[in-house]
Amino acid sequence: GTIDERAINTKRLLNPWERNENHTLCLNSAKAIGCTVVNIGTQDFIEGRRHLVLGLISQIIKIQLLADLNLKKTPQLLELLDDSKDMEELMNLPPEKILLRWMNFHLKKSEYKRIVTNFSSDVKDAEAYAHLLNVLAPEYTNPSTLAVKNPFERAKLVLEHSDKMGCKRYLTARDIVEGSPNLNLAFVAHIFQHRNGLTDQTKQISLLQALPDDTEDSREERAFRLWINSLGNSTYINNVFEDLRNGWILLETLDKVSAGIVNWKIANKPPIKMPFKKVENCNQVVKIGKQLKFSLVNVAGNDIVQGNKKLILAYLWQLMRYNILQLLKNLRFHARGKEITDADILEWANSKVSSTGSQSSMNSFKDKSLSDGIFFLELLSSVQPRAVNWGLVTKGVTDEEKKMNASYIISIARKLGCSIFLLPEDITEVNQKMILTLTASIMSWFLKHPHEERTLGTSDSESGSQLETISNSTLDDFSSDSSVDENGNM
Repeated sequence: GTIDERAINTKRLLNPWERNENHTLCLNSAKAIGCTVVNIGTQDFIEGRRHLVLGLISQIIKIQLLADLNLKKTPQLLELLDDSKDMEELMNLPPEKILLRWMNFHLKKSEYKRIVTNFSSDVKDAEAYAHLLNVLAPEYTNPSTLAVKNPFERAKLVLEHSDKMGCKRYLTARDIVEGSPNLNLAFVAHIFQHRNGLTDQTKQISLLQALPDDTEDSREERAFRLWINSLGNSTYINNVFEDLRNGWILLETLDKVSAGIVNWKIANKPPIKMPFKKVENCNQVVKIGKQLKFSLVNVAGNDIVQGNKKLILAYLWQLMRYNILQLLKNLRFHARGKEITDADILEWANSKVSSTGSQSSMNSFKDKSLSDGIFFLELLSSVQPRAVNWGLVTKGVTDEEKKMNASYIISIARKLGCSIFLLPEDITEVNQKMILTLTASIMSWFLKHPHEERTLGTSDSESGSQLETISNSTLDDFSSDSSVDENGNM
């Protein structure tokens, strides 16, 4: 699960601090599954602001309903392809488009002659639904459904058909005829989950298994996609390799990271039909990257337009890293503008852990000893002593124990207020980039709360009741001459 329940404050009576932590955990976890929460804060939950709370809940429901609409979860979707060459196109489609393609695939088997292109005007007469359900569950076909002339009456018969199939209702007949896009999308997604009508074809499944294993690239793509969506850009992205190719979202992201750096006068806003306009946007993306001192040797705007995966991932990592370091630099106001380096982050983390009397340390961000999670639990405990319940921590010896610790680390960090997008596997496998982002996020949280009083006795931890004030006078004690390169290597 996205949230490790061990991190939730579950006492019957929670104090305001503990309640706020639960709300913070909820919001940061929502970001981590792809929800847009730019305009929602913990206070909105506390005050019960209906439209904001319902908006978040609807996003969570939508993500859950569409979770299986990909080839990894449902390889039977390959049946939708006319040609094996279309597989990459299908893999790059957003879930809503795959759902429409699935719906039209089955409608071709019926007498329905139109193409459904949306979940609003195209389904409001309920005819497409009647044909779809007749194909998927012919045993419950009612001839009256298509014979009736009134769309509202037809919609009621469609819902009766879906009830007999065992599908829960997400909408009413009125929602169908009024063309409510979110509710109709939820209805079709639930039908897909319950009965997709696809078959397991050995030839197609073997074709999917023959694809190259790019698990690490997929995890990085996921992390960068969620990070970009969390910034509140105008367009929600479903796939970085496809959705960034016109350069516009990258320009928006650059402007979020470094306000004013984009020359919008020469930028081309979507929809962009002419290929050279996309190249112009991407050329500016590369130019700005060089201004920010990214390593972009032999990289051109056209590489992004062509969807070059390795180059796009490399660019996004440098952009995310730049954003992290700038945030830390701005928080460290007493550093007189001195740049924060990976070495500073590494040394800060080691200093915080050693200050508790622990012997744990990390030599670099790819130190294999980090896989058991103990160092990060000690780091979290050092910045917020009430954060970790050590009675719930494993020794981190077996793979299962390591994963349990990693899951706990991520939820505790989010509960404190860290906006992070890594998976437990990134910790257990010591993904160097994601380990850096985790450490930097904890450091960032600490610098935002320099003199905050942290009550230990109100937590679920085993510590006694006392009051501790933690100061942020740690960073200036560090030497920036440490022999660690920008990737955290010794």
